[in-house]
Amino acid sequence: MSARAVMVLGTTSGAGKSWLATALCRHYARQGLKVAPYKAQNMSNNARVVTGGEIGSAQYFQALAARAEPEVRMNPLLLKPERDTHSQVVLLGQVNEELTRMDWRGRSEKVWPTVARALDELMAANEVVVIEGAGSPAEINLASSDIVNLRIARHAQARCLLVTDIDRGGAFAHLYGTWALIPEADRALIRGFVLNRFRGDAALLAPGPQMLQDLTGVPTVATLPMWRAHGLPEEDGVFDDRHTATGEIHTRIAVIAYPRISNLDEFQPLKNVPGVHLRWARTPAELQGVDWVILPGSKHTSGDLAWLRAQGLDHAIAAHAAQGRAVLGICGGLQMLGEALIDTHGIDGNAPGLGLLPLVTSFEPAKTVRHTQASFATLQGPWAALSGVAVQGYEIHHGQTAQHPAMAARGDVAREVLPGLGWQNAQGHVLGVYLHGLFEEAAVLQALFGRQGAAQVPTLESVFEGLADYIERHFEPGVLDALIRS
Repeated sequence: MSARAVMVLGTTSGAGKSWLATALCRHYARQGLKVAPYKAQNMSNNARVVTGGEIGSAQYFQALAARAEPEVRMNPLLLKPERDTHSQVVLLGQVNEELTRMDWRGRSEKVWPTVARALDELMAANEVVVIEGAGSPAEINLASSDIVNLRIARHAQARCLLVTDIDRGGAFAHLYGTWALIPEADRALIRGFVLNRFRGDAALLAPGPQMLQDLTGVPTVATLPMWRAHGLPEEDGVFDDRHTATGEIHTRIAVIAYPRISNLDEFQPLKNVPGVHLRWARTPAELQGVDWVILPGSKHTSGDLAWLRAQGLDHAIAAHAAQGRAVLGICGGLQMLGEALIDTHGIDGNAPGLGLLPLVTSFEPAKTVRHTQASFATLQGPWAALSGVAVQGYEIHHGQTAQHPAMAARGDVAREVLPGLGWQNAQGHVLGVYLHGLFEEAAVLQALFGRQGAAQVPTLESVFEGLADYIERHFEPGVLDALIRS
């Protein structure tokens, strides 16, 4: 079996590569073909646990859309930013300390054989491989170290779509400039331009697409109307702050948006619960009037905790908790809720915690990466509805958390409500868990928001089917099939 490679390139980050690749995965899978996604290098703190370790969330969802088992070859290199100039390097699902310490340009050549072999193996085992690029293929300052865009396209002899976000303005210039800056020999790989997030009457685009084709020889094969509610989480950015709840609002939720936030995609289902309004909070004022405060995961817990204090959010969270209102910490957020972060190995950093749970977190070199199933014990307060609910999710963390010995000796003990994974304060309103993916569980949504609320949240299957329907409506007839034809 030797696959045809279809590749999605973008004129910029955020142009729509990830969701379009996901839609293509489902489209080709619906044709009865064996399909796999691939992205050589992903830079994201949104990761999922798969066989062999962890990969970027986008490739995880693309694999599910392709009806394939997610695995590490689909995203062989994952960079998880910890600071502006430093990322943890994950190769084939596992943290690689040598690569983490290396200079970026030297690292690229060292990992190329591994990422190329992963692609070759997927090509050999499938009929279609849908490849996602990163950023733009026209980043000429990075061309000598490229292992994710044109070098991959050449290696796979991929038929490429170049997508641009027309809502930003300058779309024709973005497309032409990208085409003009890539090497002439590579231009033949681009088989079509895609205009994404278009508003209004498509007839008003004329004569732009034809003029662009006259200049480049590349046709515009799709104009995709603006579609905010496709159902996939944003890969790198936060969800739209302009999101408004459907129906009468009954629950206002603020998620603290610190700089190294991780696994933010797990909050996507909450956007679809009727009566729930989500917002990102970066200032104390944005916590005013909310019912829940969520401290999400973090790739650099001590650094994000310092940022949180610099914004004055520590006092705002404490005031919210003092009123008996709900607080939830997930993974790094759980660690922040404790009394202290202890780091004797130089992994994350030492810091005092927020003191809302009598817990201490110690950072260890070994990284916990696993799927987990458990059941909540009896909970109190605003989280009582979760009592006895069976949950499954995933863990990705260096820290290990336990009761604070001195506080436990004087009777200040957190109630363990998930075995080794979750604790609640005595009053019941502060809950911390290591388990990611809670809100992706129908049982959790039903417990918190009722059967009707949970029923309104679309399943992933319905999201993937909707994506495929969407591109099949808006691509020019025959284009998608021609991309995989001999």
